[in-house]
Amino acid sequence: MHFVTGGAFNGKRKWVKQHYPEDTTWFSASEYPDWPVPGENLRSVVILEGLELWVKKEMNAELSADVLLDKNIKKIEKWMEWEQNEENHRLVLIGTDISKGIVPMEKENRLHRDITGWLYQRITARAERVDLVWYGISQTLKSRERFK
Repeated sequence: MHFVTGGAFNGKRKWVKQHYPEDTTWFSASEYPDWPVPGENLRSVVILEGLELWVKKEMNAELSADVLLDKNIKKIEKWMEWEQNEENHRLVLIGTDISKGIVPMEKENRLHRDITGWLYQRITARAERVDLVWYGISQTLKSRERFK
């Protein structure tokens, strides 16, 4: 799994397109309001863009933070299983860093920010590669040989 993060409108999408130019299936939260699930007819590289938006969609005031985090982790674990099923499968996750700046006043928005941050920590721990993109410039935070 390859995780790419950075600020909003900082070039994450462009950077990923340059590093995975062909044979990709791209799911963007702006086009797919619900978490996509692995299925047939996918290309060897699947890109999930907008993790923070899918997390927000899952928000429910009646559920605890732990339950909400677990729901989102399970969505990603299904994709990780897809990736592990075939040697040539690659999963690329793109998530905007929403942890900087002013802490939201509304409880639900603070919870969204917290859950997203916790989810990114879990993703980073399990990812083979993590890149941070700011202003179009990448910095590799974590890397193993499997990825370019």
